Amino acid sequence: MSKQGRTTLRLDKVLTHMGYGSRSDIKKKIKQAGVTVNGVRAKDSGMHVDPYKDDIRIDGEQVQYKEFIYLMLHKPPGVVSATEDTRERTVLDLLEPEHLAFEPFPVGRLDKDTEGLLLLTNDGKLAHELLSPKRHVPKTYEAVVSGDVTEADVQQFASGVTLDDGYVTLPGELTILRKEQQGDEVVSYISLVIHEGKFHQVKRMFQAVGKKVTYLKRVQMGALQLDEGLRIGTYRELTEDELLQLGKDETSR
Repeated sequence: MSKQGRTTLRLDKVLTHMGYGSRSDIKKKIKQAGVTVNGVRAKDSGMHVDPYKDDIRIDGEQVQYKEFIYLMLHKPPGVVSATEDTRERTVLDLLEPEHLAFEPFPVGRLDKDTEGLLLLTNDGKLAHELLSPKRHVPKTYEAVVSGDVTEADVQQFASGVTLDDGYVTLPGELTILRKEQQGDEVVSYISLVIHEGKFHQVKRMFQAVGKKVTYLKRVQMGALQLDEGLRIGTYRELTEDELLQLGKDETSR
């Protein structure tokens, strides 16, 4: 992590940012002689420190400071992609307090009943870059569709689909993975890459060609792929390689 050009921060701000409590909690801890900076007992919660260079410890535990957090969540169905909701459980309810302390937010949305890859971060610049309509960041979905998805549908998606409100989508790459006969109905398993994120877009694209999505999962966003070893409802921090794939490098963090 680059340490050049960093400004110093208040000690209490560093510790609250890292989830060690409120400013009043930190003040109390300092009064109890529980905080040291470079081996010296801290006496003022407002003292300025360099969180990347100084050895800051609280109750003997070294504080490993970082400004941003990047989390890959395997979102389960039934949870909304929001930071708060008065009625529904949100993706933030799935996070541990140590990660909530960073005040992350979901980058984009997945429908309540959709599962799969969701990135959460407190890096507003990265979120803006990934969500900017000008960037056309590709998003890959896997879906189960009620109906016979045909090569004509593949061609239609490649040309752009007219949605129910008259909007014509950007071209999408539809791949038919397999089909099954279930009673009187054909069920199609597909993969779809789209380059925008309109409301309920995947479902509405299939609705426009007379078919219905019954299961939807996002497996990739840009270069970031869902870790298939990540159980549904769980999450982890991104690796350095994954951050590089997103265009983040060590000097920009």
